[in-house]
Amino acid sequence: MKPVLQAKHIKKVYGNRGSKFTALHDIDITIFEGEFVGIMGPSGSGKSTLLNILSTIDKPTAGEIIIDGANIRKMKEEQLTAFRRDTLGFIYQDNKLLDTLTVKENIFLPLALKNTPAQEIDQQVDEIAKMFGIQALLNQYPYQISGGQKQRTAASRAIIGKPKLILADEPTGALDSKSAADLLNILQTLNEKNQSTIMMVTHDAFAASYCQRVLFIKDGEVFAELVKGEMSQKVFFQKLLYILSALGGGVNDTI
Repeated sequence: MKPVLQAKHIKKVYGNRGSKFTALHDIDITIFEGEFVGIMGPSGSGKSTLLNILSTIDKPTAGEIIIDGANIRKMKEEQLTAFRRDTLGFIYQDNKLLDTLTVKENIFLPLALKNTPAQEIDQQVDEIAKMFGIQALLNQYPYQISGGQKQRTAASRAIIGKPKLILADEPTGALDSKSAADLLNILQTLNEKNQSTIMMVTHDAFAASYCQRVLFIKDGEVFAELVKGEMSQKVFFQKLLYILSALGGGVNDTI
């Protein structure tokens, strides 16, 4: 399999000479094309710092990050902006939809930024809206729809540009259990049927049980890795809970 993401010897230090804090210590992560990988860890473990670095929002103190064959540490800000737009898709906990745009306009925003022809935009929006079950919402505004519908809209926006890597930051954190399960089923379907490569940071063992493998971060280091393999989702979930209890992190215990 082809690696989509390679993070090598990533280190992140905050502060100055008098007061330093090392958030990440020599982290190595490889995610291959078509994988659905979870990142878990207790609060303060460094998982959010890692996500910010891998998503090009922050820069590491040391190490290399190669995404889709490109070394992002060697890019200037203009190049990074274009790379982020063309190669990465983002799903956030708070969805980050624009209230002044309709659902349809929010979804096709990445394509508009690439000057995609209108006919092609309409076709792609229709396909994705059907996949996410939000065809009837396209002309509504974010403040007119539910939290689950907002996250479906945000997920549609994240994938419409066919990114090489989708980065999801606690995507179910603000959802009720049904809306969370609906979104996770859609992400799993995207991964299995479209071979979308997804990395999801979550504190929720239920959400992580949809992944193919999960990396656990503790004190800025990779503490453990769990591969689902042939395990059922229920067995995988129980093993995730066991590792989380060893880490001392909070868990969701519903499945």
